[in-house]
Amino acid sequence: MQPSAGSQVSRVPAQRTPPEQLAPPSGMPAPARPPRRLRTFLTVVAGVVGLLLLGGVATAFVLYQRATTPDRSAPDVVVVNYLQALLVKRDQNRATLFTCGDRMPAVEAFRDQILAKEEELSVSISVNIENLVVSKSGSSNAIVDAVIRRSAQVDGVQQSLTDNWRFELSEREGWRVCSAHPS
Repeated sequence: MQPSAGSQVSRVPAQRTPPEQLAPPSGMPAPARPPRRLRTFLTVVAGVVGLLLLGGVATAFVLYQRATTPDRSAPDVVVVNYLQALLVKRDQNRATLFTCGDRMPAVEAFRDQILAKEEELSVSISVNIENLVVSKSGSSNAIVDAVIRRSAQVDGVQQSLTDNWRFELSEREGWRVCSAHPS
């Protein structure tokens, strides 16, 4: 039967492969698809573990930075940290972190005097920083007056000496000690 005139149906006969040209049926069944659920689960787990590791590294970095960065938030805090580093822990490198970059010969001579007394008397001298008074001169300069108490037990008797010091500080990416001298 012919399609009617104006019909959209093709007038070309259907093309079919002759049966002799078809591929012979194989004896093996088609391979089964691997389970996608396991692969998806493992991908998600690997992604979560990777994100946790990345978060752990970032947290460790931040905590390390906070622990190792010296506290230069206020003039009195800087003076105490500077004196603790130089006179108590006797760590010149750490003390330098709290200065404007210049060495302070007066404080270093004071430290050397304490060391000489310890050797001379065969005692350990403890150092305490007391009575800090901060007076700011402008927004980026400050003066800190402090009392440094040296204490030791000599021949069974507790002895102590006090020294008044004045520290001049400047705000340069945090407060820093720029000069120091006895007052």
